[in-house]
Amino acid sequence: MHLARFPRVHLAHLPTPLERLDRLSAALGGPEIWIKRDDCTGMSTGGNKTRKLEFLMAEAMAEGADMVMTQGATQSNHARQTAAFAAKLGMGCHILLEDRTGYQDPDYTQNGNVLLDHLHGATTEVHPGGTDMPTAMEAAAEAHRAKGRKVYTIPGGGSNPTGALGYVNCALELLAQANDRGLVIDRLVTATGSSGTQAGLVAGMCALNAGIPVLGIGTRAPQEKQEQMVYDLACRTAEKLGCPGVVAREDVVADTNYVGAGYGLPREDTLEAIRMFAELEGILLDPVYSGKGAAGLIDWCRSGRFRPGERVVFLHTGGAVGLFAYKGALARG
Repeated sequence: MHLARFPRVHLAHLPTPLERLDRLSAALGGPEIWIKRDDCTGMSTGGNKTRKLEFLMAEAMAEGADMVMTQGATQSNHARQTAAFAAKLGMGCHILLEDRTGYQDPDYTQNGNVLLDHLHGATTEVHPGGTDMPTAMEAAAEAHRAKGRKVYTIPGGGSNPTGALGYVNCALELLAQANDRGLVIDRLVTATGSSGTQAGLVAGMCALNAGIPVLGIGTRAPQEKQEQMVYDLACRTAEKLGCPGVVAREDVVADTNYVGAGYGLPREDTLEAIRMFAELEGILLDPVYSGKGAAGLIDWCRSGRFRPGERVVFLHTGGAVGLFAYKGALARG
């Protein structure tokens, strides 16, 4: 598995720290909890999309693009980091934002990630919830191409085999850190949404024969749909790596019991997780992805599904900028 064969622009701050969470572990009284700090990857406050965009933007440059275009929800972390990469690399950036929550609070529609999208120089357009966003993006891309721009489109979340290579690389990195420390990892937990992060981790761990199960905590789709999306992308990523067939269906597990009313709508356990990480470990989560992922982690500890003595690594996908868009929810919580 030789990732140097694939185009890559090296802008991430890697390796990200791997830290033990002593106070959170003690508070939950269960497994030994560690955190992989992918909130520290750099590029506009960091987050998991930095790893994906290293490969996606390199591919865009190789194809001669002068503009990148992507889509996501209003407070999309992926959109913000795409805008930052485009700024760094001197490319245009246009973003299609979908209103998936119905929130009209100015903090939600103008602050947080949206503020940074524009600060990085991106242009945006807003679509109502339920819009066929891939189709809308292709229409927007064609309109810009008609004006002479060379547009490279990036799927929502950067989730395709090229983007997932970033999390194959993360699997390599995490294993190297664990091996250097003599750290046996029993489970890896992360939030899962557009599927690229979990798919890349699964493909990487399977290709390396690491024996570390990856648990995705869902943030949007029901379990069957989420697992199928992850499995399909993990298989396509393994094929891109040159090791087809290494991923089995049982390697993909998602728990979607923490989604709540829908994408971007935090439950009380999401808000509790955000408070616990902030108050016990000084770590900021977000209300859309890492907060729901941490809520699942906490519940698995409390319910005994993670046993005392096990070592569980929580992959922090970043997104704390989104906290500023949820001031009302956090105040009520």
